[in-house]
Amino acid sequence: MARYVTSKFLYTLLSLFILITATFFLMKAIPGDPFMSEKEVPAPIRARLEAQYGLDKPEIVQYVNYLGNILQGDLGISMKKLNQDVGHIIGQTFGVSLRLGLVAVVVSVIVGVGLGLLAALYHRKLIDNVTMVLAVLGMSVPSFVLASLLQYLLAFRLDLFHVTGLKGPLDYVLPVAALSAQPIAFIARLTRSSMLEVLHADYVKTAKAKGLKWPAILWKHVIRNGILPIVTYVGPMTANVITGSVVVERIFGIGGIGKVYVDSINNRDYTLIMGITLFYGIILMAARFITDIVYVLVDPRIKLTSGKEG
Repeated sequence: MARYVTSKFLYTLLSLFILITATFFLMKAIPGDPFMSEKEVPAPIRARLEAQYGLDKPEIVQYVNYLGNILQGDLGISMKKLNQDVGHIIGQTFGVSLRLGLVAVVVSVIVGVGLGLLAALYHRKLIDNVTMVLAVLGMSVPSFVLASLLQYLLAFRLDLFHVTGLKGPLDYVLPVAALSAQPIAFIARLTRSSMLEVLHADYVKTAKAKGLKWPAILWKHVIRNGILPIVTYVGPMTANVITGSVVVERIFGIGGIGKVYVDSINNRDYTLIMGITLFYGIILMAARFITDIVYVLVDPRIKLTSGKEG
């Protein structure tokens, strides 16, 4: 187990290093710079700004310096937000995205598992057919399209919600619906297929033959064994929902880290782009790492040999 965890951790560190390197050099390859504007910046001022942010040095020197700063926990200073530390900006805005994402995750799991379980229990009946049609629609419509439709119909036309911002609990409804539609659809399909497999397993038939009551069979055998694929999906899903709210936050005018990320790209704010990209990468890779460990712990059928799953 220790060797398995160590190998996964080292792979995670290697992935982060590749992400940092790729992001850094891609930023340098993009035409333009943070100091471009409609009004041309005088050459002496541009030279002073480039020296202030270390952009006057060779790229390899900038890269080495950036790696050194990251190892010290320093993500740098924003090139567009005056004297604001990138780490401080992330800390100020991530809380909004985290709350929105966690609500979407909870809704996705509860609704998705519920629909999938109903579809499995009423296999090939009306509930199953309706659930699968909704699941296909949910997986087919991108979150930004659904967000725009919900905003136009329910907020603008019917005036049931605020068009933008998070002014109260009701304002979470539309962005959460947009963010959770695809995860709900995927979880519903995954739950249905997993539960159907368990329902036809020999140990469920044996439990029925022994006269065990259906609620006990459902909880002890069907749900507990059928839920494992969903457990392994929740970790990456949580990270994806939290980091994938960029466009939805922009549409609903929510001042989370996603909106800041989009603005930083438009402004070519190198340090802020690289800082948020690294932060997102850490969340995604940490979720994958934790999921791999949890999967080993919750499924006794998995054997660990030479640090690998067998």
